[in-house]
Amino acid sequence: MSDNALLHVAVGVLKDTDGKILISLRKSGVHQGGLWEFPGGKLDVNESAEQALVRELKEELDITIKSASPLISIKHNYADLAVQLHVFLVTEFSGAAKGCEGQLFKWVTPTELNKHTFPAANQPIIKAAQLPDRYAILDDAEDETILLARLQYLLDRNIKLIQLRLKNTPVAVVRSFLEKAYPLCQAQGVVLLLNSAVNQMEDFSLDGLHLTSTDLMAIGSRPVSEYDITENEYWVSASCHNLKELKHAQRIGIDFVVLAPVLPTQTHPDTQFMGWTQFAELVSQVNIPVYALGGLSETDLDQAQASGAQGIAAIRAFLKQ
Repeated sequence: MSDNALLHVAVGVLKDTDGKILISLRKSGVHQGGLWEFPGGKLDVNESAEQALVRELKEELDITIKSASPLISIKHNYADLAVQLHVFLVTEFSGAAKGCEGQLFKWVTPTELNKHTFPAANQPIIKAAQLPDRYAILDDAEDETILLARLQYLLDRNIKLIQLRLKNTPVAVVRSFLEKAYPLCQAQGVVLLLNSAVNQMEDFSLDGLHLTSTDLMAIGSRPVSEYDITENEYWVSASCHNLKELKHAQRIGIDFVVLAPVLPTQTHPDTQFMGWTQFAELVSQVNIPVYALGGLSETDLDQAQASGAQGIAAIRAFLKQ
């Protein structure tokens, strides 16, 4: 289906200073009526998505947007309608929200989004709304002391999503490290994932699993946790390098992915990289949050989001002063 046949809609994930998100109830009798949604509306002729968002949130909620950043773009086919949702994260606004069109609305925590019924097209938005814009990868180190120091540095920098890619670390060291690291992460609300290449990874219970691209392509369904360790959901992410892997991750219900390499890296300078144009093209073909990885620094965050990314993932960049 061509883009011209799509109904283009601007959507806002509106967060207040406490991190709560505004959702509203669609009126019965309209498309997808009776379900919860994120506020927004369709684009007028010759109107950009951001212009439509500013207008719609003013009309619906009497909110004036001060700044908005791209969050995710979604194409979805209902039985009776094809839509493209241009989703923005809004954290700076003025005015107190009110239902200007008589709609019910409320503020909920990110985890409470899972307790509400949304249209099918909104499901990737829920994941994107719950994820931060930085995904840190903690790699192998010489000993546990270094691992703990690096972890503490990430926590001090308010990184909320961390993957342990301890592929070559002895199991005993991983176990000892996690006994100290996991409580630290839980205390600060940090989601801690374990790479699927970690030795005896099934012995460890964390907040989720990050699949290597090889492990991703070897399975036909989303892994289910054997552990009931927290009241929050079990996250499953994956590494991708091409459209086939991205499509497979989406098909089996992976929550989010990293796509690499975007730029040349220090460790593999001769490896072919995709650049931002190809990255944006690949991301535009899936409805799943995607982190950019490879040769990036935190100064690349705006470029990454402008290219359709959830944010950036990195090993070294977040550890630099």
